[in-house]
Amino acid sequence: MKYAFFPGCVSRGGCPELYPAVLKVCERLDIELEEMYGASCTGSGILQEKNEFLGDTLNARTFAMAEQMGLPIMTICSTCQGVMSQANKRLRDDPAHLAEVNETLKEEGLEYRGTAEIKHIMWIMVEDIGIEELKKKFVRALPDLKLAPFYGCYIVRPSWALEFDSHPGRERSLEALIEAVGATVVDFSGKTRCCGFPILTINEKNSLAMVANHTSEAQSLGADAMVTPCPLCHLNLDSFQPKAASQNGIRIHMPILHLPQLVGLALGFSPKEMGLGRHIVSPRRIEEKVAEAAKV
Repeated sequence: MKYAFFPGCVSRGGCPELYPAVLKVCERLDIELEEMYGASCTGSGILQEKNEFLGDTLNARTFAMAEQMGLPIMTICSTCQGVMSQANKRLRDDPAHLAEVNETLKEEGLEYRGTAEIKHIMWIMVEDIGIEELKKKFVRALPDLKLAPFYGCYIVRPSWALEFDSHPGRERSLEALIEAVGATVVDFSGKTRCCGFPILTINEKNSLAMVANHTSEAQSLGADAMVTPCPLCHLNLDSFQPKAASQNGIRIHMPILHLPQLVGLALGFSPKEMGLGRHIVSPRRIEEKVAEAAKV
């Protein structure tokens, strides 16, 4: 399997541990990546609120680059996946809009023909590799871990852009992967809600309240950690968790794992190789349980 790799901004910025973890995991899973150097930010949904045409043009540029490569696009960010899926849907459904966007792309000698496929690494693991085949590659079971899934916003809605009708398994793909590594799923009400990151700079108090609500709920239900396929969610839930706990006057210690880190641990990589030491909230309990699992 080969994909045009769109790492996004955060995996090499705010969450630099994610990028190398993904490369290691993909190599072990025989996923060949051709990185899309020069591709731009998706706009993160924020740009689209102000200028949808500009946002769609930026994404169409990326799609056109992937068409030239002859490859589907792999994302590692829920926000990137959602924004790109929505842009692709608008471009495919409106020929006039696509033609107008292509007029702008002509300046770079690009044209988007509407054939791009964008898939999050989570979906690739579940749909393209398959859970049973994935489990065959695992060398370490993690049965002592209790993990709360956190999808975030953009990879679960709007469903019309994310092809849930034709891929119903996407609704619980994160739970399926948690179960695949042998861990116990800790279901909680906030798993498909916003992490608070989009409003962090304009309403920090409410953003931190959302962080506190999600992490404390998972903690109260006995989760050892939360797992997310979105680095923006990770950034907010991990980096701002201490401040959120202080604001709400409660004690919270909830490690946040990137999905590729979890899969990497099951594939036999060490916590250090997966970059767990770079997290703000210490994942020491996870490291200890992984060490115990390695002895079995």
